[in-house]
Amino acid sequence: MSTQEADTSSPGGTPAHGPLDVEQAEAALVEHYPRLVRIAYLVLPAALGRNRRVLSAHALVQRSLPRRRPSGSAVPQPRRAEDAVDPGYAWVRGEVLRLALRHRTRMPAVLPRVWGLRVFPRAGGTDELTLDQRLSELTAAGRAAYVLRGLERQGDAEARRVLAAAGVGDTRAALAEADSVEGMHALLESPEFDPCSLQARPTDLMRRRQHGRAALAAAVATLVCGALLGLPGDDWGPAGAAAPSYARNPASEAALDPAQLRRIDPAVWRSSARTDFSVWPARGGLTGDSALLRRALAVWARPGERVHASATPGTPPGPPMGPAQLLFAGEVDGSRVVLFHDGLRAVRYAEPVDGTGGPALDFARTDGADAAGSAALVLTRTSANVRYLTAPWVRTPALRDLLRPAKPVLPLTRDEHGVTDPMLSPAQAKDCSAWPVLQLRDERGERLYADLGELAPARLTWGAPGAPGDVTGRAAREAWARTACLLPAVRSHGVRSVNSWQYAEQRLPAGGGRAAWLCTRAETWRGTGARVLAQFQAPGATTGALAARSEVSPACGPREPRVLAGVLWQARTGQWYVLAAGTRDFVSLTTTGGVAARRGGRFLAVEAERGARAQLIGKLANGMRVAALR
Repeated sequence: MSTQEADTSSPGGTPAHGPLDVEQAEAALVEHYPRLVRIAYLVLPAALGRNRRVLSAHALVQRSLPRRRPSGSAVPQPRRAEDAVDPGYAWVRGEVLRLALRHRTRMPAVLPRVWGLRVFPRAGGTDELTLDQRLSELTAAGRAAYVLRGLERQGDAEARRVLAAAGVGDTRAALAEADSVEGMHALLESPEFDPCSLQARPTDLMRRRQHGRAALAAAVATLVCGALLGLPGDDWGPAGAAAPSYARNPASEAALDPAQLRRIDPAVWRSSARTDFSVWPARGGLTGDSALLRRALAVWARPGERVHASATPGTPPGPPMGPAQLLFAGEVDGSRVVLFHDGLRAVRYAEPVDGTGGPALDFARTDGADAAGSAALVLTRTSANVRYLTAPWVRTPALRDLLRPAKPVLPLTRDEHGVTDPMLSPAQAKDCSAWPVLQLRDERGERLYADLGELAPARLTWGAPGAPGDVTGRAAREAWARTACLLPAVRSHGVRSVNSWQYAEQRLPAGGGRAAWLCTRAETWRGTGARVLAQFQAPGATTGALAARSEVSPACGPREPRVLAGVLWQARTGQWYVLAAGTRDFVSLTTTGGVAARRGGRFLAVEAERGARAQLIGKLANGMRVAALR
């Protein structure tokens, strides 16, 4: 079938269809619908709000088809080299961009509506929120240019052509504007910006019940969410930013009653058989503020549109299952902060003391936490700083720079409630000039914790997967100094702990000295989705080189400690080598592809050309063949 991609506009502003068939455009829309809706969602203004952006994005894509089949015949123009995409998709994408660029904040009445529900994409991490905020500061043309570059992988020349066809007058200015948002293109594929993978919450069910529509709304909500939990009514007093209540249920009402909150006595942890969040006492200057606690519980159960909610991966963001435990309530850094724990999750509610900004609600899974895993929680984040609430058994908190292992720790002061002074946090740092970590000492020893952008800081350990220890010795600290800059790869991933260990040391060819091979594994609170990084630390290098990474491999863990990885390395003589190393259970290593070689033992060093690509396979003593980590 001969087709042609339209790249000019008609005088009325509508792209000319040329010989493009309606059926062809419809087929492209159906095949690429999720991607087209994502493009529309990213280009639409953030002022619409997430619910209206979702609905508008779907509406724009569904209105992008040609209205009629073009009459007559046309000879298709030769297809250019840059037109690697399907012409039907390219045409529909151009129409979607044109409609999104012309969209205004006021939503026309013809757009689709979802009665009784607010729909919005799944919440991402801090990086996704930062990108969304940065994009909201751009013009629509700037957002479109950023999407064409980052999501569609188009060069500047092709991006300018597509923007011009969509009606952008100054395409160079749009690309220059997109240049102000750097290094975040990969996040455009995040669920944060996926309008086809949605969450739903109720809106105005009480009001619609008064108008006789409650039955239909309940049926729709049941289909989407399964069931609606009953929550207290108006007699509970002001609920702040919470959405309207929509049912009554005795168990739910008890869970939202501030008087029913569990408050642990400060001395319980000293004699308890458990040492975890369940024995944290209720601390803070506002633990007796029933109005604040009522607002926090109500927003937890039914967050309204003004609430900025987030949850670590695998953490259910639903209402409390029963009366929760109060950990903290107080005023910190210009916010009233409340921390709860319900046995499965730590929940933080924060509302500004002054100003009109909406409250924040954060969920983090913490089930199965032991004394080490429940040593601290993030209380507030302001600018580049973070404050922690420490466990009652913590004796002396301190600040350590992970990149400078020989530098003494700095003391970190706490108030009478266990709240630390602010310390620099690397959670959102754009470079790796420093990596401050929290050092906590108790009767069991000294531990390090890194802020990875979540409520619970991740514990750092060192040693073989079967029996990792704390990062206390010189060798462990020096190895972590060259590993710290790889931690952003596991940021905002629901990480519980990160263990690193040196599984091999290899003598380099051409008198290059001895290099270390390390494996770093980040375990999550949910038990799945662990991320594994293999790194090569050459002599004299300040940072380890990432040799391989995986999110599905059991390697480097207690169930399968073995690991194999390789790198392409250049000696001082200028000669390139393929280097590889495995754990002690490998008896031979083989490379195929661009470099063919076999070596006995667990090390390999083979001369290679610059840019060579090879496949690495290892053989175990039992004859089993194991591929390199990837």
